[in-house]
Amino acid sequence: MATSDNRESADLKLEVITLPVADLDRAKAFYAGLGWRLDADFVLGGNRAIQFTPPGSPCSIHFTPGTAAVPPGSAQGLFLVVSDIEAARDDLTRRGVQVGEIFHNTPDGRDSGPAPDRATYNSLAAFTDPDGNGWLLQEVTSRLPGRVDPGATTYASAQDLAAALRRAAAAHGEHEQRTGEADENWPDWYAEYLVSEQAGTEPPK
Repeated sequence: MATSDNRESADLKLEVITLPVADLDRAKAFYAGLGWRLDADFVLGGNRAIQFTPPGSPCSIHFTPGTAAVPPGSAQGLFLVVSDIEAARDDLTRRGVQVGEIFHNTPDGRDSGPAPDRATYNSLAAFTDPDGNGWLLQEVTSRLPGRVDPGATTYASAQDLAAALRRAAAAHGEHEQRTGEADENWPDWYAEYLVSEQAGTEPPK
């Protein structure tokens, strides 16, 4: 990315977020129970390093013993982006996690249930780990313009791709109803839809 003085900025890749916890083994057991990948558990520089990565995520977490300045549970507002918030909440619940009810924000505050129009970014559900570190599930089905490089359409997992294909199928069905005829070029339409959805641009007509 170019800066205002036309110099190229160095890549800065967010890879790890630190969670303050009271008990390393308890935290390890909790996040392992979520199905997150254990990347490391070893001693480095006299300190124990434990790192997990959520499924489909390029960013990981690791634990640090809480202190008076940064007490256990003080990490809040950590977002986990999902393509289907009901399926994600159900999965966590099956794993024994107490997840709050799905809600959506309104001009007057918040209402229960997913956003009525299932608007991207606006269906959420909260849960905490044993120390009280706070997570938010957020359903994102299409990105705001500029958030994703339109030249690179990628999916973090087969589950995300399958969910995107289901949305494309539903949108294509509406497209065929509007035109009143079957679309023999549906693979091209699907491809345009998937690219536009991620890039935040207008879907195919």
